[in-house]
Amino acid sequence: MRIRHSVSRFLALMVLPAISVAASAYFGYYAIWGERGFVQLTAARSQLQMEQDRLAALRADRLRLEHRIQLLKPGSIDPDLVEELARGQQLESQPGQVDVPRDSH
Repeated sequence: MRIRHSVSRFLALMVLPAISVAASAYFGYYAIWGERGFVQLTAARSQLQMEQDRLAALRADRLRLEHRIQLLKPGSIDPDLVEELARGQQLESQPGQVDVPRDSH
């Protein structure tokens, strides 16, 4: 009877620490590898950085294109840009095609 009492007392004293360890392990696992854990946080930060770099590149392209559009507006046409565009179109032509310049009016 005495052994049974000491075993039951030991188990009763160990219930709270066992539950605490189990809860700590459960929440610790999900804090690191869970759906919103540390590993997912670092992955989300790297994805965010890639998207911010992509956004910065798109904004730079947009600014460059807006500047080129401003240079082609009537009244402020940039002759260098017109020549650049004409040369670009000539380079895209097929072999055997001939460019004939127009006489100015």
